[in-house]
Amino acid sequence: MLGTRQPSVNVQVCCSIDSIPAAEWNHLAGNNPFVRHAFLAALEHSGCACTNTGWTPLHLTCTTADGHLTGALPLYLKTHSYGEYVFDWSWADAWQRAGIAYYPKLVAAVPFSPVSGPRLLLEQSAAGREAAAPLINKAHEILSDRGASSIHCLFPYVDELHYWQSQNYMLRKDCQFHWHNHGYKEFGDFLGVLSAEPRKKIKRERRRVTEAGIDHRIYRGSELDDQLLDVLFRNYQATYLKRTQTPYLNRAFFAEIAATMPDSLVTIFAYQLDKPVACAILFRNAETLYGRHWGSESDFNSLHFETCYYQGIEYCIQENLQHFNPGTQGVHKLTRGFEPTVTHSLHWIAEPAFRDPIADFLRQEASMIDAYMLEAKQLLPFRIQSRQ
Repeated sequence: MLGTRQPSVNVQVCCSIDSIPAAEWNHLAGNNPFVRHAFLAALEHSGCACTNTGWTPLHLTCTTADGHLTGALPLYLKTHSYGEYVFDWSWADAWQRAGIAYYPKLVAAVPFSPVSGPRLLLEQSAAGREAAAPLINKAHEILSDRGASSIHCLFPYVDELHYWQSQNYMLRKDCQFHWHNHGYKEFGDFLGVLSAEPRKKIKRERRRVTEAGIDHRIYRGSELDDQLLDVLFRNYQATYLKRTQTPYLNRAFFAEIAATMPDSLVTIFAYQLDKPVACAILFRNAETLYGRHWGSESDFNSLHFETCYYQGIEYCIQENLQHFNPGTQGVHKLTRGFEPTVTHSLHWIAEPAFRDPIADFLRQEASMIDAYMLEAKQLLPFRIQSRQ
């Protein structure tokens, strides 16, 4: 059973992030760029995360009797499972075959952003810790009121798992590949810890890009004028159109982010004969670089690896960033020095008939993820004496 909500706190549902003061939200959110007020606001203002796109904002805030904000939860009512990167399509199919509606569902997440971060935004105090249960309880009230099938918390930090698990949420594991800066002073230092074949492969890939006459230029958000924003969006859009998919984000989103989060946005443009031919879109804070999107207008051998990975690694070394999260999927990252890293999600299922089967599935899946990560670690390209 869920804990009883404390009578001394007030939990509110906010249908727009704009109804929550940015300074108060950011005080709880910390330095993860994807849960910053400006990022969520840009998603809403641009129409990327709204009811029409299947992401109805229902953000929760927890305040004390005197109006002090002690906790918050970015929450959405979903009518599909797109843009989440924690795949539950088979669950939805099982619900449908049983004649039960899987949608709507509730998702505590950042839309279109498979990046671990805080989901329960809690003040670093006793009052903050006590806000967790009321926030989760409120989500369950919404579940009942809206006839939702389930609640899902996607990509939370490890240190908040216990709040959800104590409320009988089921844990799910997955794997991404992240790069870590082990005190490198230059890119050559990183190459020096790799075994011979991967080192030669990376040098060969970088050489192919150079021989094609391609150079790279890095711009922060404040340096993006309308022309560069046009190029950025055209390249981002091309990745989706090649797969006959509709892009999740629009140009208005990127324009707002460039204006409101200029120090967090990092873009890497590839030029051939002074003409932009590709672009990688990343975000950063003081410790981590996050690779998010990529696109190219022409096909060049190894350009994806150079623009999305090697340029990012060089940037981390130059800026003394300790981690590089290049995004989801891609075992090809493994041979380029990106190490397997576990990610999590948590799930609460309203329908009793499905709880035990899903719990069994998640246990089996977790064992497979553990085995996969163990095997992946054995395939890392580092020289034995250099492995961390």
